Amino acid sequence: MINKTSLVMVAALLATISSSAFAAKPGQIENGIASYYHDSLHGNKTASGQIYDKNKISAAHKSLPLGTRVRVTDLRTGKSIEARVNDRGPFVKGRIIDLSRQAAKELGLLKKGITKVKVEVLSVPGRRGA
Repeated sequence: MINKTSLVMVAALLATISSSAFAAKPGQIENGIASYYHDSLHGNKTASGQIYDKNKISAAHKSLPLGTRVRVTDLRTGKSIEARVNDRGPFVKGRIIDLSRQAAKELGLLKKGITKVKVEVLSVPGRRGA
């Protein structure tokens, strides 16, 4: 049974996620830690409904709208890739974005597993330039 406190908590969480998602705009920048999806998730459905393909470039973000295009730059090497957010995550504290295996490979992240990155929003669905 759901009580009033549970409903209030869920509503607050949804409001937080929604407000940050709708506030996303091109040029927005976030710095933090990137990681990449485990190969065992290959073939699973993502939050967008697409099937995760480790051999294609994609990303998971906690709050950016699905379909948002981002540039992810490794702050140590300067290498960058462009990806489309098609899933939610990462679900590890302190991480801001999960990359597909191919995106991680192109960024030089496979051996390290995690790295400090800058995530820049390039376009948001429903906004100009999307």
